[in-house]
Amino acid sequence: MTHRVLILPGDHIGPEIVAEAVKVFHCLGSEFGLSVELEYANLGGCAVDAEGSPLPASTRDLAAQADAILLGAVGGPEWDSLPREQRPERGLLGIRAELGLFANLRPAILFPELAAASSLRTEVVSGLDILIVRELTGGIYFGQPRGIRERPDGVREGFNTLVYGADEIERIGRAAFEAAERRGGALCSVDKANVLESSELWREVMTGLQADYPSVSLDHLYVDNAAMQLVRAPRQFDVMVTGNLFGDILSDCAAMLTGSIGMLPSASLDDRHRGLYEPVHGSAPDIAGQARANPLATILSVAMMLRHSLGESDLAGRVETAVGQVLADGLRTADLAGPTERAVSTSEMGDAVVSALKSQAG
Repeated sequence: MTHRVLILPGDHIGPEIVAEAVKVFHCLGSEFGLSVELEYANLGGCAVDAEGSPLPASTRDLAAQADAILLGAVGGPEWDSLPREQRPERGLLGIRAELGLFANLRPAILFPELAAASSLRTEVVSGLDILIVRELTGGIYFGQPRGIRERPDGVREGFNTLVYGADEIERIGRAAFEAAERRGGALCSVDKANVLESSELWREVMTGLQADYPSVSLDHLYVDNAAMQLVRAPRQFDVMVTGNLFGDILSDCAAMLTGSIGMLPSASLDDRHRGLYEPVHGSAPDIAGQARANPLATILSVAMMLRHSLGESDLAGRVETAVGQVLADGLRTADLAGPTERAVSTSEMGDAVVSALKSQAG
């Protein structure tokens, strides 16, 4: 079977890190027989510049036909003055919504070699392995009405609407329970049910689902407590599930526990496990073009793609092993290197992963 993969390099460091992930695809093809057809399109600021829209119709068409999508990163200050609907981030939100990518999986795994790079003490984070399941197509980011208006007293106010239907909550809840079944069997649902009616319904639906998953233990935390617990004792968590806004914040918080946000991949899946895969970091315009970007989160996103969308779990494991090997060998990009360590370039890190992969081919 030939897998059809759409590549969206995006903005600033996006093309740099995606180029290293493409090397991995080519290696998997030449060394392990993976058959993959790569197509390219624009999304984000580059799409605005080239085609006048952050999500062009041509990109929509290719995305709808792809088995999976790999995205670099979108956005940058040069597009901040555009009307909201023309900004790069609207392209990302749009493709998620149009493809029905409702389940965002964001693992926070600490490689043993990076324990000293974590923002917390080694004894607190050593062995960290959390999966955050974030609802991605509902909540306050998509709720209507929204906007900026003037009140009768002349004061301008901004307003947004937080809405979740029981069907949306059940869908993401089942994805989280199933993930917990495959892992350690513990699920923590995060809400703000003490003050938000949408969270009252969230907790009610999550509690009702537990009967269908008797092997999974379910706990509930308010989001403020969950944030505190993530930095106090993060290893208590196995799988966390929450809404769009809370998940956005908590997953970035968890990212820093692993040593660098440059290490973390993510997957956004539909109900058939087709997905968009991307590193969790942004487009980092301050280091674009300097060969300093860490490509490992993008390469690990390829591993997630192989496992969740392409049905190539063995190859996914090989990619993850290769990343672990280069870290064990002491290679570090600028975000990971200590004051006395030499930082390797973006391409050097990608080449090292490819070399480690080739060594597994025997």
